[in-house]
This record gives sequence, C-alpha cells and structure tokens, in this order.
Amino acid sequence: MIRTEKRLRLAYTLLALNLVFIWGNSLLPGELSGAISDWVKELLSHLLAGTPSAGGGGGLLRKLAHFTEFAALGMCLGWIAGMLAKPRSRALLAGILAACIDETIQVFVPDRGPSLIDVGIDSCGVLTGITLLYFGYDYLKRKHNKE
Repeated sequence: MIRTEKRLRLAYTLLALNLVFIWGNSLLPGELSGAISDWVKELLSHLLAGTPSAGGGGGLLRKLAHFTEFAALGMCLGWIAGMLAKPRSRALLAGILAACIDETIQVFVPDRGPSLIDVGIDSCGVLTGITLLYFGYDYLKRKHNKE
C-alpha cells in the first residue's frame, strides 16, 4: 500500500476514533447501553419495516454491532500494517488485543461483564475487516494496472 505521511496520519486518526468509540461504549453502564440498543433497534425497525418492533432484547443487534465496529477496526489496522509493510497477522493480533481490552473494561462497569463469545465475535470482525481491505485493495490495484 502506498504510504505517505498524510495517509498514515489519517489511518492513525481513524484508528484512534474507532477505539474511542468501541471502548467508550464499553464504559457505559449496562442500563444505558441497553437503552441505546433498544433505541437503535426501534429506529431500524421503523426504517426497514415501517412498523414498531415487537419487544425483546437487542442481543442480535448488539452482536452485529460488535462485529461491525471491530470490522472497521480491522480495516484501520490492516491499512496501517500495509503502509508499514508489516504482516497482516500483526494487525489481527492487535485487533484481538483490543477485543480483550474491551471485555476487560466491562469488568469494572456496573451491570456489564466480560464475554469470551464477544471476544470471538470481535476477532471475527477484525479478520473480516482486514480481509475486505486486502481484497478491495488487490481489486483496485489490478483494475488500475489494466488501464
């Protein structure tokens, strides 16, 4: 990947913002986090189906959110690793470490707790983000070379 000082700065900024978002959400007490999940679930229900959702927790939505935010993290880590010519495995390990820190934070937050399942979901998200980034980059590189 082409490395410039400006791109590297942008990648590190996006990485920092992503981690602030992830870990900031982990610092929210369980009741507030649940209320936000319920609000997003209700909003999506209205946007996608046009009808209010039928009760129930937002467990699936929360797991999807974990996966998605860590996929974005994987893209940031993969981009940085590519620009620094580091192996993708380092980006993956950094993402898994971030997932472990995320779950450790929740030990100290009221009504929250760590989950190995979430670490697994987060790690799969990181791997997916890294993979999507590299497939996308390879595609664009091949397309550019054909022209």
